[in-house]
Amino acid sequence: MNPQTYANLYGPAQPAQPQRRGETVVGLLAALLWMLTLASVGWLTFLVGMVALWGLADGASWAETRAFALPYALTVAGAAAALLALAFAPGVRRLTPLTRLLLLGALAFPVPTGLALWTWVRVG
Repeated sequence: MNPQTYANLYGPAQPAQPQRRGETVVGLLAALLWMLTLASVGWLTFLVGMVALWGLADGASWAETRAFALPYALTVAGAAAALLALAFAPGVRRLTPLTRLLLLGALAFPVPTGLALWTWVRVG
């Protein structure tokens, strides 16, 4: 391959631009929000799973257990689908990836975290 092919097609090679300080802060905030959100969803999933398992151990039928766990699973799947649809909305796609993660994390954070804290206080 001709070494000039890349330069002819794309222009001269340029080094990557260093990340600005503001982008680092946005990335850290997005990571914190998503970490807390995923930990909350993990706690809720564990709690629903344990209640379903205890119900089965206590003699509940599979139909009763499914009727208990299915709405939770559908709610999580629906929320994930809504966030995915929002992530690919034209206005949101124009944002930088870190800003998009922060926006989606801020939208996903309150409900599962509030519910997880409420269940933690009620169970604990």
